[in-house]
Amino acid sequence: MDLLNAVVALSNFVLVPAIAYGSQLALGALGVTLIYGILRFSNFAHGDTMAFGTMVTILFTWALQAWGVSFGPLPTALLALPFGIAACMALLLATDRVVYRFYREQKAKPVILVIVSIGVMFIMNGLVRFIIGPGDQRFADGERFIISARDFKEMTGLDEGLAIKTTQGITVVTAVIVVALLFWFLNRTRTGKSMRAYSDNEDLALLSGINPDRVVMVTWLIVAALATVAGVLYGLDKSFKPFTYFQLLLPVFASAIVGGLGSPLGAIAGGFIIAFSEVMITYAWKKVLGYTLPESLEPEGLVQLLSTDYKFAVSFVILLIVLLFRPTGLFRGKAV
Repeated sequence: MDLLNAVVALSNFVLVPAIAYGSQLALGALGVTLIYGILRFSNFAHGDTMAFGTMVTILFTWALQAWGVSFGPLPTALLALPFGIAACMALLLATDRVVYRFYREQKAKPVILVIVSIGVMFIMNGLVRFIIGPGDQRFADGERFIISARDFKEMTGLDEGLAIKTTQGITVVTAVIVVALLFWFLNRTRTGKSMRAYSDNEDLALLSGINPDRVVMVTWLIVAALATVAGVLYGLDKSFKPFTYFQLLLPVFASAIVGGLGSPLGAIAGGFIIAFSEVMITYAWKKVLGYTLPESLEPEGLVQLLSTDYKFAVSFVILLIVLLFRPTGLFRGKAV
C-alpha cells in the first residue's frame, strides 16, 4: 500500500506536471528548430512571440466571456485560440517583411540576424506589456480537474490522491495532434517537402525551382501557430505573465539544442528531457521517500536538490553540458 501511495505521489507531483510542461516546451522548441533549420538563425524573439499570441488569445477570451460565449467544461481560450494564431501570423509576416527580409537579401551572417532578433524581442516584450500590463493574468475557466485528489482517494482508498487538471489533459492531447499534423505536413505535402529540401541545401533547392519566399512565408506561419499554441497551453496550465515568457526562452532553447537544433524529433525529445530534469531536481522528495524507506531511515528535511526559484538554472546547466560535450545534440542537428 505504501508503494502504491509513493507511485501516486510521484505521478501527482512529478510525472503528470512534467509531461504537461514537456509538451509545452516541445511545441516551443519546434518553432525555434524550424527557424534555425530553414531560416538559419536563432530567433531570440520566440519567447515574446509566444507571449504576443497568448495575449491576443486572452483578449479574445475576455471578449467571448463578456458576450456570454463559453466552451462548456473546456476553457473558452480554446475558442479564442484561432484569433491568437491569426494575429501572431500577421505579426511575424510583418516583422519578416519590415526587418528580416532586408538582412536576408544582404546575405547577412547568422550572428547579425541573432542580434536583430534580440531587438525584435525587446520591442515585442514592450508591446505586450503596454497592451495587457506586466502582471499575472489567469484565463482558465470551465472544469478545473479531470479527476480531483478527493475523488481519487474515495475510488482507491489510498492516502494519496491523484489530481489531473483539465489544462494538463488538454495540453497533452493538443500537443500530440499538433505534432502529428506538423510531421504529416513536412513529410507528405509538396510544400513541406520543399521546406525540407530548402533546409538541406538552399542552392540545390533554388535550382530545383523552389520559391524561397514561399518557403520563408510558410515557415513563419507554422512558427506563429506553434508559438501561440505553446504559449496558450502554458498560460492555461500556469498563468500568463509577459516576463515569464521572456524567461521561458531559456528552457525552450535548451530543449531545441539538447535534442539537436534543426531536428524536429530532437526538439520534442529535448522538451521532455528539460521538463523532467527541472521538475525532478526542484521537487521535494520527502513524501515519496517517506512511503518507500523504512521508518528509521525516513528523511527529516525536504530532500530538495534546488528550490523551484532556480528551475531555469537547471535548463542553463544542461544547456552548457550539451554545448561542451555534444554540440550537435542527441539527434545530431546542425552544430550550434
